[in-house]
Amino acid sequence: MTAHGTDRPLPLSVDRTSPVPLYFQLAQQLEAAVEQGRLAPGALLGNEIDLAARLGLSRPTVRQAIQTLVDKGLMVRRRGVGTQVVHSQVRRPLELSSLYDDLETAGQRPATAVLRNTTEPATAEVAAALGVAEGSEVHLVERLRSAHGEPMALLRNHLPPGLVALRTDELEATGLYRLMRAAGITLHSARQTVGARAATVGEARDLEEEPGAPLLTMERVTYDDTGRVVEFGSHVYRAARYAFEFQLLVRP
Repeated sequence: MTAHGTDRPLPLSVDRTSPVPLYFQLAQQLEAAVEQGRLAPGALLGNEIDLAARLGLSRPTVRQAIQTLVDKGLMVRRRGVGTQVVHSQVRRPLELSSLYDDLETAGQRPATAVLRNTTEPATAEVAAALGVAEGSEVHLVERLRSAHGEPMALLRNHLPPGLVALRTDELEATGLYRLMRAAGITLHSARQTVGARAATVGEARDLEEEPGAPLLTMERVTYDDTGRVVEFGSHVYRAARYAFEFQLLVRP
């Protein structure tokens, strides 16, 4: 098992005096190697027997460590191929940034398929979020965001009418927030809610999950520097591929 781009083996070790189970110690080191790019997507893990011998572990212990990462969606076992790194999980900090920018920063090579780019009458929920009359025309953009050729999230955004011209080819080439900034809109703050639910049949099809699979949800109302609402986003993310990251501070 070698580091990406070199012939040097990964620096793996276990501490038998630690109360942390040996399989979990190994799993943590392998996960860190994936997250840091030392085990890149597509990399094959070495023979479990060789790894067990190298670390002085039993084969079931090594197998349990690898299975932990398979269960997290970071690796996959392929018949006739072996265990292969799939990807690292995207950890998104809770700040006013776009998924496109976060994926690009994480080196995840984002890609976008625009499912809808149109106008529609505002529902009661959308009207309340955007501060417009129910039934009035608003701009709707629906996109499927992928990384490394794998679907990551379904993004639905409503914008006030006439706010910004959004061409489908531009939406497929870059992120919505970049296009808004390029149009002179200064994003200032947002109100956001994070939750979870089961995937519908349609969402499961688009995200290549099973119906009922767990999805993370995020709703966001975004304001510009004048206090005007410029966007209402309602997004769902594959739980196996995505996590929201919080930083918590103690109040003085």
